[in-house]
Amino acid sequence: MEYNSLPIERQKRIAVLIDADNAQASIIKNLLDEVAKYGVASVKRIYGNWTTPQLQGWKDVLLSNSIIPIQQFNYTTKKNATDSALIIDAMDLLHAGNLDGFCLVSSDSDFTRLASRIRESGLMVYGFGEENKTPKAFVDACDKFIYTEILRPTESVETTVPVYQKVSVFKDTKKDQKFLKLLKNSVEDSSDEQGWAELGLVGQNIQKKSPEFDSRNYGFKKFFELIRSLDLFEIDERQSKDQLGKIIYIRERLKKIRK
Repeated sequence: MEYNSLPIERQKRIAVLIDADNAQASIIKNLLDEVAKYGVASVKRIYGNWTTPQLQGWKDVLLSNSIIPIQQFNYTTKKNATDSALIIDAMDLLHAGNLDGFCLVSSDSDFTRLASRIRESGLMVYGFGEENKTPKAFVDACDKFIYTEILRPTESVETTVPVYQKVSVFKDTKKDQKFLKLLKNSVEDSSDEQGWAELGLVGQNIQKKSPEFDSRNYGFKKFFELIRSLDLFEIDERQSKDQLGKIIYIRERLKKIRK
């Protein structure tokens, strides 16, 4: 008997370029795990002046994660040669034509134009940086931007409550009026005549309008968990046409009119 195996989909090749002056060694393991969701990190480079004491703590992280350090001396004061080296390498990799996307790890606004240029060539750009340091222009220049606060390692706790829900840095969804407006508009844009919107399509629309959106910023591992916590929407799980799973639809709850 012959078995026809399904064709194996080629994984996307991604270049991970890290600005050592604007990144933390402690997040790199979780950052690379995050990158693995989007493809294979076929290029992993980190840029900095490795003769300075500030970067000495990176050694073990680089060795254990096979990241290639690129030396860049500070030729003059008040000029960041590291940024220029990273940008030049990124353009060389872009024109080589062997990649499907880039991960730019920095909170520096100098990479805004680089992100835009890569996207103009049709490649995906994933940005990583600190929320209170990264300029909005750089965030918006990426297809998706992930705040590194959610990648910081936390001590495991013997509890039924997930660790990511116990960290105090997360935003309160019910008080974030900007997000609630974005969510409701995205549901409306994705809905049919009865007001039902496919959850996956809602998430895609939010991501297009707000690259930095991530349910983990609010303490929820999945988008559906966040939606359910708000108690603002009706939820309908429908069997998919291929019978392999269910598709989730949501609709804003009708407000009751007080008599």
